[in-house]
Amino acid sequence: MKWQVYIILCTDNSLYTGITTDVERRLAQHGTVRGAKYFRGRKPRRVVFLESGHSRSTASKREAAIKRLPRYDKDRLIASTDNEVRLLSSANS
Repeated sequence: MKWQVYIILCTDNSLYTGITTDVERRLAQHGTVRGAKYFRGRKPRRVVFLESGHSRSTASKREAAIKRLPRYDKDRLIASTDNEVRLLSSANS
């Protein structure tokens, strides 16, 4: 199974990092009580970063590494050309 690492921008402008095999399903879950506890005081806006092609193990390690980054480094990651969200949005244009 292919795992993805994602970052969600929340309504309070915070960033949430997680892993999944289906980012659309997981984003929908975060909007309900089935999502992470992090979303009990805030709502998800949209996925702003996506990185695919991981195993469960490498996705977990990458998630942990991203969570340790300061906000400005996360913003740089979101703006990078490696961000698959940017690649998907430019392909749909």
